[in-house]
Amino acid sequence: MQHIINFIIRNKNFLLFLLLLCIGLSLVIQSHSYHKSKFINSANIVSGGIYETSNNISSYFSLKKENDILIEENKRLKSIVYNTQDTLLKDSVLGADFSKKYKFSSARVSRNSYALTNNYLNINKGRKDSIKEDFGVITSKGIVGVIDRVSKHYSRVLSILNASSRVNAQLKTSHHFGILKWNGTHPNTVQLTDIPKQASFSVGDTIITGGKSTIFPKGITIGSIVSSKLDETENYYIIDVLLFNDMTNLNHVYIIENRHAEEISNLNNPNE
Repeated sequence: MQHIINFIIRNKNFLLFLLLLCIGLSLVIQSHSYHKSKFINSANIVSGGIYETSNNISSYFSLKKENDILIEENKRLKSIVYNTQDTLLKDSVLGADFSKKYKFSSARVSRNSYALTNNYLNINKGRKDSIKEDFGVITSKGIVGVIDRVSKHYSRVLSILNASSRVNAQLKTSHHFGILKWNGTHPNTVQLTDIPKQASFSVGDTIITGGKSTIFPKGITIGSIVSSKLDETENYYIIDVLLFNDMTNLNHVYIIENRHAEEISNLNNPNE
């Protein structure tokens, strides 16, 4: 307290000048409407800038929470889309906790390879999260791969950039379908094979999942056609497909569980 008193005594002339200046400015502003409006506008600009900066800082630190909310919402919407593709979407479905053929869950990529002949990803969901082998993995842009190994807390994904990857896919504009493979050349391009010569398509057409397997629902986007050629028999096309996904930059993914997969497999098992 004594330090404050000593400071005031030492600087009494300067402090008196500031006090009189503030009083004078206040009288000028109050007595002239022009000066008053200018002061209010300036104050609004300053306070607005402060609030905007504060809001930007707050928004930055809440990005993770917002991203998690968006991921959960995307998961819910994907479940609705791929479970109702053959029926009309009812209003009650949007707010219901329903059980359908496909269940979606979210995960993060902890490791990703894309420069090898046989590439894999690791994700941070495993057996404790009810994840099993042969579950499909996608992003909001397209397919990523199929889970081929599971531990308690993590899973390994067989990437579509893997020489042994095989995914059922089709032309979006027709019902012609084939097998999606990778020739090991470019991480942004895969090949759709076994498309019959009679099929009609153009560069830029979209390729989607065919829904002929128990892993991926029909209609998930994969990429667009960039070129094509006939195979050695000249009866089938080999189509180069530019992936919608950037396989070199994956972070958030969605895991697809087909709840009817076991029933379908048992039905098609000749030993049963």
